[in-house]
Amino acid sequence: MILILAKVITVIVALMHFYFLWLEMFAWTTKGKKVFRNFPADLFEPTKSMAANQGLYNGFLAAGLIWSIFIGNPLWAANVALFFLACVAIAGIYGGFSVSKKIFFVQAVPALIGIVLWLFIR
Repeated sequence: MILILAKVITVIVALMHFYFLWLEMFAWTTKGKKVFRNFPADLFEPTKSMAANQGLYNGFLAAGLIWSIFIGNPLWAANVALFFLACVAIAGIYGGFSVSKKIFFVQAVPALIGIVLWLFIR
C-alpha cells in the first residue's frame, strides 16, 4: 500500500513539473501572465527564453520521476525517485526562501512527502 502511495505522489509531482514545463516553455506570455500575477506584465516577453530554459529543467525532473515508476528493481526505483524528489524539494525550499513561500508549499511539500514514503519503503 505504501509503495502505491509513494508512486502516486511521485506521479503527481511529475505531472506538476510537466505542467511547469508547458507553462514556462509554451505559455509564458499568455497563461503565465495569469499564473504569475505579481510578475510585471512588461517582463514576460523579454524573459521568454529564460522561462523556456527553466521549463526545460522542470521537464528533466518530470522525466526522471516518471522513469523511476517504470524501474523494475525496487531498490533502484526508490533510489532514482529519491534523487529526483530531492532535487524538486531543494528547488522548492530555495524558491520558498528566495521568491515566495507559496513555492515551498506547492513544490517542496509534495516532494518531501514522497521522500518520506520512499524512505519508509527502503
